[in-house]
Amino acid sequence: MRGATSSALKLGAEIVRASCPSAYSAGVNGARVSVLHRPVYGVSDAAALLGLSWSRTRAWLDGYERKGVRYPPVVRPSSTGDNVVSWGEFVELGYLREYRRKGVPLQRLRPVIEALREEFQTPYPLATAKPFVGGKELVMKLQEDSDLPEQIAIVVRSGQTVMLAREAERFFKKVAFDPPDDGDVCRLHPAGRTTPVVIDPLVRFGRPSVEGVAVERLWELHDAGEPLAQISATYEMKRHLVGAAIAYYEQQRTLAA
Repeated sequence: MRGATSSALKLGAEIVRASCPSAYSAGVNGARVSVLHRPVYGVSDAAALLGLSWSRTRAWLDGYERKGVRYPPVVRPSSTGDNVVSWGEFVELGYLREYRRKGVPLQRLRPVIEALREEFQTPYPLATAKPFVGGKELVMKLQEDSDLPEQIAIVVRSGQTVMLAREAERFFKKVAFDPPDDGDVCRLHPAGRTTPVVIDPLVRFGRPSVEGVAVERLWELHDAGEPLAQISATYEMKRHLVGAAIAYYEQQRTLAA
Protein backbone atom coordinates (compact mmCIF):
# COMPACT_ATOMS: atom_id res chain seq x y z
CA MET A 1 0.00 0.00 0.00
CA ARG A 2 3.01 2.24 -0.56
CA GLY A 3 3.37 3.30 3.06
CA ALA A 4 -0.27 4.12 3.77
CA THR A 5 -0.53 1.73 6.70
CA SER A 6 2.64 2.98 8.38
CA SER A 7 1.38 6.54 8.00
CA ALA A 8 -1.92 5.59 9.61
CA LEU A 9 -0.14 4.17 12.63
CA LYS A 10 1.34 7.58 13.38
CA LEU A 11 -2.03 9.13 14.15
CA GLY A 12 -2.40 8.62 17.88
CA ALA A 13 -3.08 11.79 19.79
CA GLU A 14 -2.35 14.01 16.78
CA ILE A 15 -5.93 13.71 15.55
CA VAL A 16 -8.08 16.63 16.53
CA ARG A 17 -11.77 15.76 16.31
CA ALA A 18 -13.95 18.73 15.52
CA SER A 19 -17.31 18.92 17.24
CA CYS A 20 -20.37 17.76 15.32
CA PRO A 21 -22.32 20.18 13.20
CA SER A 22 -25.83 20.57 14.54
CA ALA A 23 -27.85 17.36 14.34
CA TYR A 24 -30.98 19.43 13.79
CA SER A 25 -32.31 21.59 10.97
CA ALA A 26 -35.24 23.97 10.71
CA GLY A 27 -38.55 22.38 9.80
CA VAL A 28 -42.06 23.65 9.31
CA ASN A 29 -42.88 26.70 11.47
CA GLY A 30 -39.33 26.72 12.79
CA ALA A 31 -39.60 23.30 14.48
CA ARG A 32 -36.33 21.43 14.81
CA VAL A 33 -35.98 18.32 12.64
CA SER A 34 -33.41 15.71 13.65
CA VAL A 35 -30.85 14.53 11.13
CA LEU A 36 -31.93 11.00 12.11
CA HIS A 37 -34.86 11.38 9.71
CA ARG A 38 -32.63 12.30 6.77
CA PRO A 39 -32.71 9.75 3.90
CA VAL A 40 -29.10 8.90 3.12
CA TYR A 41 -28.48 5.46 1.57
CA GLY A 42 -29.95 2.67 -0.46
CA VAL A 43 -30.07 -0.69 1.30
CA SER A 44 -27.11 -2.05 -0.69
CA ASP A 45 -24.95 1.00 0.11
CA ALA A 46 -25.83 0.86 3.80
CA ALA A 47 -24.97 -2.85 3.92
CA ALA A 48 -21.62 -2.29 2.18
CA LEU A 49 -20.62 0.57 4.49
CA LEU A 50 -21.40 -1.51 7.56
CA GLY A 51 -19.83 -4.72 6.27
CA LEU A 52 -23.17 -6.57 6.34
CA SER A 53 -24.83 -8.77 3.78
CA TRP A 54 -27.77 -7.31 1.88
CA SER A 55 -30.07 -10.06 3.15
CA ARG A 56 -29.21 -9.46 6.81
CA THR A 57 -29.60 -5.71 6.41
CA ARG A 58 -33.00 -6.16 4.79
CA ALA A 59 -34.09 -8.63 7.50
CA TRP A 60 -33.18 -6.20 10.29
CA LEU A 61 -34.98 -3.38 8.48
CA ASP A 62 -38.11 -5.19 7.33
CA GLY A 63 -38.20 -8.62 8.94
CA TYR A 64 -38.14 -11.93 7.12
CA GLU A 65 -40.04 -15.15 6.61
CA ARG A 66 -38.70 -18.63 7.31
CA LYS A 67 -40.58 -21.94 7.04
CA GLY A 68 -43.89 -20.12 6.86
CA VAL A 69 -43.23 -18.03 9.97
CA ARG A 70 -43.03 -14.26 9.63
CA TYR A 71 -40.45 -12.52 11.85
CA PRO A 72 -40.92 -8.76 12.44
CA PRO A 73 -38.25 -6.13 11.76
CA VAL A 74 -35.88 -4.90 14.44
CA VAL A 75 -35.09 -1.41 13.18
CA ARG A 76 -38.38 -0.31 11.65
CA PRO A 77 -41.60 -0.30 13.69
CA SER A 78 -43.22 -2.19 10.82
CA SER A 79 -42.12 -3.52 7.46
CA THR A 80 -42.21 -0.92 4.68
CA GLY A 81 -40.08 -2.48 1.95
CA ASP A 82 -38.55 0.97 1.43
CA ASN A 83 -35.15 0.80 -0.25
CA VAL A 84 -34.11 4.15 1.23
CA VAL A 85 -32.34 4.02 4.59
CA SER A 86 -32.51 7.04 6.88
CA TRP A 87 -29.56 8.15 8.98
CA GLY A 88 -31.31 6.95 12.13
CA GLU A 89 -31.89 3.52 10.60
CA PHE A 90 -28.28 3.36 9.44
CA VAL A 91 -27.00 4.16 12.94
CA GLU A 92 -29.24 1.51 14.51
CA LEU A 93 -28.05 -1.03 11.93
CA GLY A 94 -24.54 -0.14 13.06
CA TYR A 95 -25.55 -0.86 16.63
CA LEU A 96 -27.02 -4.26 15.74
CA ARG A 97 -23.87 -5.08 13.77
CA GLU A 98 -21.92 -5.30 17.03
CA TYR A 99 -24.11 -8.29 18.06
CA ARG A 100 -24.23 -10.15 14.76
CA ARG A 101 -22.21 -13.15 15.93
CA LYS A 102 -23.90 -13.72 19.31
CA GLY A 103 -26.00 -16.67 18.14
CA VAL A 104 -29.30 -15.17 19.37
CA PRO A 105 -31.89 -13.75 16.91
CA LEU A 106 -31.77 -9.98 17.21
CA GLN A 107 -35.55 -9.94 16.78
CA ARG A 108 -35.52 -10.65 20.53
CA LEU A 109 -34.46 -7.00 20.96
CA ARG A 110 -37.65 -5.72 19.38
CA PRO A 111 -39.76 -5.45 22.60
CA VAL A 112 -37.03 -3.43 24.31
CA ILE A 113 -36.63 -1.12 21.30
CA GLU A 114 -40.40 -0.64 21.06
CA ALA A 115 -40.54 0.32 24.74
CA LEU A 116 -37.61 2.73 24.29
CA ARG A 117 -39.37 4.36 21.35
CA GLU A 118 -42.32 5.04 23.64
CA GLU A 119 -40.21 6.21 26.59
CA PHE A 120 -37.99 8.55 24.58
CA GLN A 121 -40.57 9.55 21.96
CA THR A 122 -38.31 8.82 19.02
CA PRO A 123 -38.43 6.17 16.28
CA TYR A 124 -34.66 5.72 16.64
CA PRO A 125 -33.89 5.28 20.36
CA LEU A 126 -30.58 3.45 19.77
CA ALA A 127 -29.41 6.38 17.66
CA THR A 128 -29.65 8.74 20.63
CA ALA A 129 -27.48 9.17 23.71
CA LYS A 130 -30.33 8.49 26.14
CA PRO A 131 -30.06 4.68 26.52
CA PHE A 132 -26.26 4.86 26.79
CA VAL A 133 -25.86 7.82 29.13
CA GLY A 134 -28.73 8.73 31.46
CA GLY A 135 -31.15 5.91 30.74
CA LYS A 136 -29.22 2.78 31.68
CA GLU A 137 -31.42 1.94 34.71
CA LEU A 138 -34.53 2.23 32.55
CA VAL A 139 -32.97 0.00 29.89
CA MET A 140 -32.12 -2.61 32.53
CA LYS A 141 -35.74 -2.66 33.72
CA LEU A 142 -37.05 -3.04 30.18
CA GLN A 143 -34.58 -5.85 29.49
CA GLU A 144 -35.72 -7.69 32.62
CA ASP A 145 -39.39 -7.15 31.77
CA SER A 146 -38.91 -8.64 28.29
CA ASP A 147 -36.60 -11.46 29.47
CA LEU A 148 -33.91 -10.34 27.03
CA PRO A 149 -31.09 -12.89 26.62
CA GLU A 150 -27.87 -11.69 28.23
CA GLN A 151 -25.95 -12.29 24.99
CA ILE A 152 -27.71 -9.35 23.35
CA ALA A 153 -28.16 -7.12 26.40
CA ILE A 154 -27.67 -3.39 26.01
CA VAL A 155 -26.70 -2.97 29.66
CA VAL A 156 -25.47 -5.37 32.33
CA ARG A 157 -25.25 -5.21 36.09
CA SER A 158 -21.92 -5.27 37.89
CA GLY A 159 -22.61 -5.30 41.62
CA GLN A 160 -24.82 -2.27 42.24
CA THR A 161 -23.77 -0.55 39.02
CA VAL A 162 -25.57 -0.75 35.69
CA MET A 163 -23.11 -0.41 32.85
CA LEU A 164 -23.07 -0.82 29.10
CA ALA A 165 -22.58 -4.32 27.75
CA ARG A 166 -19.32 -4.84 25.88
CA GLU A 167 -20.97 -4.59 22.46
CA ALA A 168 -22.95 -1.49 23.39
CA GLU A 169 -19.79 0.11 24.78
CA ARG A 170 -17.98 -0.67 21.53
CA PHE A 171 -20.76 1.04 19.57
CA PHE A 172 -20.86 3.99 21.98
CA LYS A 173 -17.17 4.67 21.37
CA LYS A 174 -17.74 4.92 17.62
CA VAL A 175 -20.41 7.63 17.64
CA ALA A 176 -20.70 11.32 18.42
CA PHE A 177 -23.88 12.93 19.75
CA ASP A 178 -25.29 16.43 19.47
CA PRO A 179 -25.66 17.53 22.22
CA PRO A 180 -23.23 15.08 23.85
CA ASP A 181 -25.29 13.99 26.87
CA ASP A 182 -28.76 13.43 25.43
CA GLY A 183 -28.67 14.25 21.73
CA ASP A 184 -28.82 12.28 18.50
CA VAL A 185 -25.95 10.56 16.71
CA CYS A 186 -24.55 13.09 14.27
CA ARG A 187 -21.42 11.26 13.20
CA LEU A 188 -20.01 7.75 13.11
CA HIS A 189 -16.33 6.82 13.44
CA PRO A 190 -16.44 3.47 11.58
CA ALA A 191 -12.90 2.42 12.52
CA GLY A 192 -12.97 3.93 15.99
CA ARG A 193 -12.00 7.34 17.33
CA THR A 194 -8.26 6.76 16.91
CA THR A 195 -8.59 7.33 13.16
CA PRO A 196 -9.77 10.47 11.34
CA VAL A 197 -12.26 8.63 9.10
CA VAL A 198 -15.85 9.67 9.76
CA ILE A 199 -19.27 8.97 8.30
CA ASP A 200 -21.39 12.10 8.49
CA PRO A 201 -24.81 12.33 6.80
CA LEU A 202 -24.17 15.98 5.96
CA VAL A 203 -20.74 15.44 4.39
CA ARG A 204 -20.08 13.76 1.02
CA PHE A 205 -23.58 12.30 0.97
CA GLY A 206 -22.72 10.15 3.97
CA ARG A 207 -19.65 8.54 2.40
CA PRO A 208 -16.60 7.89 4.59
CA SER A 209 -14.42 10.98 4.56
CA VAL A 210 -11.43 12.65 6.16
CA GLU A 211 -11.60 16.41 6.67
CA GLY A 212 -14.45 16.58 4.18
CA VAL A 213 -12.70 14.60 1.43
CA ALA A 214 -14.10 11.21 0.43
CA VAL A 215 -11.68 8.41 1.33
CA GLU A 216 -12.54 6.71 -1.96
CA ARG A 217 -11.22 9.72 -3.88
CA LEU A 218 -7.95 9.75 -1.93
CA TRP A 219 -7.54 6.02 -2.53
CA GLU A 220 -8.21 6.41 -6.27
CA LEU A 221 -5.44 8.99 -6.59
CA HIS A 222 -3.06 6.80 -4.61
CA ASP A 223 -3.98 3.71 -6.62
CA ALA A 224 -3.31 5.65 -9.83
CA GLY A 225 0.26 6.21 -8.64
CA GLU A 226 0.07 9.70 -7.21
CA PRO A 227 2.50 10.07 -4.27
CA LEU A 228 1.10 10.70 -0.79
CA ALA A 229 2.97 13.98 -0.63
CA GLN A 230 1.26 15.23 -3.79
CA ILE A 231 -2.20 14.15 -2.61
CA SER A 232 -1.51 15.86 0.71
CA ALA A 233 -0.53 19.09 -1.04
CA THR A 234 -3.53 18.99 -3.38
CA TYR A 235 -6.03 18.76 -0.55
CA GLU A 236 -4.00 20.73 2.00
CA MET A 237 -4.22 17.73 4.29
CA LYS A 238 -1.54 16.32 6.55
CA ARG A 239 0.14 13.32 5.04
CA HIS A 240 -0.71 10.96 7.89
CA LEU A 241 -4.42 11.77 7.44
CA VAL A 242 -4.19 10.84 3.76
CA GLY A 243 -2.44 7.64 4.76
CA ALA A 244 -5.16 6.80 7.28
CA ALA A 245 -7.87 7.34 4.67
CA ILE A 246 -6.13 5.05 2.19
CA ALA A 247 -5.50 2.38 4.84
CA TYR A 248 -9.19 2.44 5.82
CA TYR A 249 -10.37 2.11 2.23
CA GLU A 250 -7.93 -0.72 1.54
CA GLN A 251 -9.24 -2.57 4.58
CA GLN A 252 -12.83 -2.14 3.44
CA ARG A 253 -11.97 -3.47 -0.01
CA THR A 254 -10.32 -6.51 1.58
CA LEU A 255 -13.34 -7.22 3.75
CA ALA A 256 -15.67 -6.93 0.76
CA ALA A 257 -13.60 -9.25 -1.44
